[in-house]
This record gives sequence, structure tokens and C-alpha cells, in this order.
Amino acid sequence: MPAELIDLEAARARVLAAVPERLAAEPVALPRALGRVLADDVVAADDVPGFDNSAMDGFAVRAADTAGAPVDLPLAGESRAGHPAATPLPPGAAMAISTGAMLPEGADAVVRVEDTAPRDGAVEVRVAVETGRDVRRAGDDVQTGSTVLRAGARLGAAELGVLASVGVAEASCTRRPRVAVLTTGTELRSPGEPLEPGQVYEANGLMAAAALTAAGAEVERLPAVEDDDDAHRAAIARGLEADVLVTSGGVSVGPHDLVRKIEAELGVDEVFWGVAVKPGKPVSFGVHGRTLVFGLPGNPVSSLIGLELFVKPAVLALQGALEPMPRFELGWLGSPLRRNEGRDELVRARSQPSDDGVMLEPVAGQESHMIGRASAADSLVLVPRGEGELAAGAPVRYLRLAY
Repeated sequence: MPAELIDLEAARARVLAAVPERLAAEPVALPRALGRVLADDVVAADDVPGFDNSAMDGFAVRAADTAGAPVDLPLAGESRAGHPAATPLPPGAAMAISTGAMLPEGADAVVRVEDTAPRDGAVEVRVAVETGRDVRRAGDDVQTGSTVLRAGARLGAAELGVLASVGVAEASCTRRPRVAVLTTGTELRSPGEPLEPGQVYEANGLMAAAALTAAGAEVERLPAVEDDDDAHRAAIARGLEADVLVTSGGVSVGPHDLVRKIEAELGVDEVFWGVAVKPGKPVSFGVHGRTLVFGLPGNPVSSLIGLELFVKPAVLALQGALEPMPRFELGWLGSPLRRNEGRDELVRARSQPSDDGVMLEPVAGQESHMIGRASAADSLVLVPRGEGELAAGAPVRYLRLAY
């Protein structure tokens, strides 16, 4: 490892600084746009709602006609959702109306059905209502010409609903980054295959593919390669054709750690190798033309943390996301944690809401090979380097793990 490890925040800044400009845009039909990132602002062409309408089932009235409640008002038809009344509301009358139906011309309020009683050809209004009662005005949600979503917004369920509500059928979205994922190691076997002595099941590739697909990438998993120069060279060369290459294993200092050596031979310009963070110290990052190249450690928890801190932000930045970096939140420790003198540490923990905020309880088993223990965590607690320990109850920053 290098004598000087790069600081965590400096490493994250270098990754974002190396990301080329946002990828090209393409039209995407809304049913297929979940998780995509908008390439352009979306401006409303019309008001939403497009007309005054009722917020409740009841009767459209002139508010002044209810002032003497209880009063009987003759019925003058109905306005239903999708079927507006054919005529205006006459003075001194009421019109049945359903939720979402257009307010008839002449009406300025709605009396809720529970505040009325039926009469032969009329309705008894039992309460006086003020002008505007239970009326949704045209444009009170979205006004014509307003920007409803900004470029860089990631499209979740609510955002898709907004786009549909303003009549957008296709959204201009950034192309999904193409990410190649390569795991290395002679000992690796696919789940389901029999294991010989010294062999292990390959999990990091699947984990990386899942995490990066959730971040919006189009992922290709390359076949795992043995610890052989030629096998590494062929696989890495293929991976360098993607927008992002992510390798797992082979980035430390052992005699069979070949990734960085082969990448250098293929022209990868290494930006950094070795970060002052635990776990995940041997992570490497470089560029090859417009391709971003990440080397993650083989220990699965180290690989997971490298994905969260470095790779996912780069994938989101390539899509033009407004906030590609993961956001650390504030909480407090449920149990004391010893600090590491030389490196910041990310401790797997379970979060639990409390009256005093979010309590973070470290899970048992923090070694970097313990992926089974890591699956019990939903958060990463940042423990800054230093001496001594953080006491129970101490304020901490933490990152939510969400896929």
C-alpha cells in the first residue's frame, strides 16, 4: 500500500472531478422511466387542475344562498367527474356534484353531502358555507409555465405522477451508464456449483450489479477470471469499452493481485490507490479515456462500502443527478465505539427512531469478510479517526443503506 493514504472526502471529490460531462439524453416513455434521471426541465403547458372543481361529494351552491341555514334549495341537475353540468347553476338552487367534478358556472362553494338531507326535488342545506368552501381552484397545484421538475431529478413514483399530471407521455432522460462488473480470483465459483477445498462462492459481482442497477446503470457482469495475466488482460480490455468498469479483488499487494498492473499496461491513468477508510482501504480509481475505472477489494463488506462511497456517486453523476453523493444524516450512538487512530471507519448499524432522533446500534461482527453480518445492517455510521472512543449517546453522521 502507498505510504500516504488519501483522505476519504478528498477521494470522493477526485471521483466526481473525473466524471466527464453528462451522458446524452433520450426519450423514455413514463411506464419505463422509474429510476431514470431527467435531462431537461419540465415546464407545465397547462394549469393543474385545469378547472375549478369540487373537493368533496355534495352540492354546488352559491354561498350567499346558504346564509340562512337550514334552508331548502331546489335541485338543478348534476355535475359528475368527467361529465360537467350542461347549464349554469340558477340563483337560489343547488346542484349535485361529485369529488373532482367541474364546478358549474354560477357556483362558488360546495356543501358536503353529510351536511344535507334529501327533500322531494330539493336538498336541505343544514350549514352555512363561505365562498370557496371545498372548491379546488384551477392551477392551485400547478400553474401554466411553472417548472414542475428540474433537470437532474431522479424519477420516483411521485415524480412520475407529477409528469403524468401535466400530460407528459415521454420524459427526456439521460442515457443509462453502461457498467461492466468483473470479479477476479481463482478461488471463485458460481452459486450452485460444487466447492472444492479452498474455493468460495462468488457474491461480489451480484452485489455490485444489484447496487448499480438500483442507481440507474445498465450492468453487464463479465465472467469471473482466474489469477492469470492473459485472462485479466482480455477481461479488463473488454470492460474498458463500457462507461464504467468495476473490478472486485486483486487490488492489494499480494503476488496474485494483478488488476492494477494489467490496467496500467492497458493505459489506465490511476487517480488514487489507497483511502484512509476502514473497511475498503485498498480501493483504486482511474480513468481510461472517458471510462471510469474502479478497483474494489475482494472482501465483500469492503466492496459494498466502495460501491456506496465511490461507484454509485459516479454512476449518478454520469446521469446528471442533482445530488450524486450520498447524504449523511445525523443520529446518535446506542453503544460506544472505539475510534481508529489512522483511518475513518464506517460501522454497520441498525437504525431505530426515538424521541431524541435516530439511534444507531452497531451490529455484531464488523470484519470486512462478514457479509452475512452486514446484511443485518441498514446504516453505515461514520466514526472519524482519532484516539479513544465515541461514547453511547454521542452524535454521529450515518448513511442509510437503501436498494
